Amino acid sequence: MKNTKNTIKLLLLSLPIFLFISCETKTEKDENVLASINTEVKENSKAYVNLEKMISEIGHRLTGSKNGAEAEEYTYNLFKSYGFEDVEYHEFEVEAWARDSVSLEVNDNEVAEVVSLGHSPVSADIEHEVIDVNNGLRADFDSLKDEVKGKIALVYIGILDGSPEGLKNIHRSEKTALAIEYGAKGIIITNQVPGGVLLTGTASVTGSLIDIPAICISYEKGMELKKQLAEGEIINAHIQMSNKSEVIKSRNVIATLAGTEKTDENIILGGHLDSWDLSTGAIDNGIGIAAILDIARTYKILDLQPKRNIKFVMFMGEEQGLLGSKEMVKMLADKGELGEVAYMMNIDMSGNPKGFNAAGRNEMMPIFDAIGQKIQAVDSSYENTNANKAGLHSDHQSFMMEGVPVVGLVGNLERKVYSYYHSNGDDFSLVNEEHLKNTVRFGGMFLWELANADKIPAKKLDFQETRQFLIEQGLKDELELGNEWKWGE
Repeated sequence: MKNTKNTIKLLLLSLPIFLFISCETKTEKDENVLASINTEVKENSKAYVNLEKMISEIGHRLTGSKNGAEAEEYTYNLFKSYGFEDVEYHEFEVEAWARDSVSLEVNDNEVAEVVSLGHSPVSADIEHEVIDVNNGLRADFDSLKDEVKGKIALVYIGILDGSPEGLKNIHRSEKTALAIEYGAKGIIITNQVPGGVLLTGTASVTGSLIDIPAICISYEKGMELKKQLAEGEIINAHIQMSNKSEVIKSRNVIATLAGTEKTDENIILGGHLDSWDLSTGAIDNGIGIAAILDIARTYKILDLQPKRNIKFVMFMGEEQGLLGSKEMVKMLADKGELGEVAYMMNIDMSGNPKGFNAAGRNEMMPIFDAIGQKIQAVDSSYENTNANKAGLHSDHQSFMMEGVPVVGLVGNLERKVYSYYHSNGDDFSLVNEEHLKNTVRFGGMFLWELANADKIPAKKLDFQETRQFLIEQGLKDELELGNEWKWGE
């Protein structure tokens, strides 16, 4: 009996120590996971070599093209090779656009450096007078009133030097929509990067064919035309083009890492796999895709099991109007599973990450800051400079429009790199291996903390709450211009 009492006494005395050790182990485990992610990526990252292989073996990844299909298969097989059992294609059917030929003559002189913009007409042959519409904002068109009608609008892709301070630029497709609204017969967009760099991208706000031809010319040629017009010279432009537009099948690629506790909640980590065809799309969005794949690889090699399910998604068709992400949102809604998406994390041309963007969700800022402090404890070089402003024109938009909270990386792209955005110069030579590793390290650590948070304060907004949120974020005008506003007045 005495021995029994002594044994019970000893157990009771050791219980607080056991509890302390257990609690300490849980804290250490959380810290060790982040440290393990950091070490694994630093020592064994495959992001850079995988991106180089994808680019050298496949090239561009235009949606609906043979190259695009090869990219879908490439990422599907990589997920499988990392040990993901639940990998699937999400096939969808859309109308996709591809360029064929284009020519531009200015006062009967051929311009060599010209490229057609996405969703221009299948065939066009127009000749009209050119009018300078400066930045191509609504105020610019308004100032000219009916003068634009029947002419070809010359606009700048960015905001011109010497413009009034505080002007907010709009997307090239929105400038094109304004040109159509004001009766222009065509639009010439001047690139902002010197050196003969040509920019591509869609000129359609809806992803459907537009009514007028849209082209891009070099900075040098655009500034030359602008000067001539300012001096009173009459300029006539002759635009001829042919393009292709046809219904195609494309596929998102989805790999699922099953959660252990909150299995009715999904965190989506996605980025767009497709690119335009002028170059290999190494930056837009090769670096994002390579980072997502390597985060997935890292989780598998470390045998990490998050509380919530994580879905790694390669979206196709982003460049042609967020086609793949819109189709995924529709699929989830049809299956009654959209409400299970707790968060959508988007990686698109992230550069060198210094923080994360809460995209207008004020309730998440304390959590973002706290996660950043944990990352800083692993690597003090991480700045933890977080933002909180919602934006458009990447795959997060499709989810945000349905009230799903979204997050993106706040990154620093070197200026020389950003100069080749959507251009014929976006190739592998621009990729910074260390910055790519940083995207994997910091993105992987942030994702882990988000997927394992005891509670996520940001909830899915309902229809009217989403409307108010978008108004407060200053996005209503842009969405109306893009025919995406679905709330009426």
